[in-house]
Amino acid sequence: MAYRKDQGRLARMTTFWSLAVLLAYGCIRMRAELTGKFPDSIGSSLSDGLVIPLVNLPLSPALIASVAALVVGLWFLNRTLDRPKNADLLIETESELRKVTWPTVDETVDGSVVVIVVVLFLMGFMAAADFVLGRGFTYILTELGV
Repeated sequence: MAYRKDQGRLARMTTFWSLAVLLAYGCIRMRAELTGKFPDSIGSSLSDGLVIPLVNLPLSPALIASVAALVVGLWFLNRTLDRPKNADLLIETESELRKVTWPTVDETVDGSVVVIVVVLFLMGFMAAADFVLGRGFTYILTELGV
């Protein structure tokens, strides 16, 4: 039982930090977009010369909104991943992934070649069908006067 609990804690921590990095990136991009699109209102500094020391960013409504979104998002992630149902799902997913037989490099290359060939064939077929149907309908509409 202790192993299962440690395994659940590890799965929860891995999921939390993976999603936290994505959330932080989203909040950084949100601040950049708000500052870029609304430089005179949301992107402007609240007071002249007030800069946050460690990150050297001016204190603006865009920065406050992005930090608030990050804090709320991290709180929500923590609350969501703390539920026993979600923790059990993460444990079961990890144990199922350990049972997967992953393809070798040769199998991956062969599969990729097959996919590329099929996509190229379908692309050519669709282009030819589009050309033929386009010419046919152009002939019908212009020459036959329909």
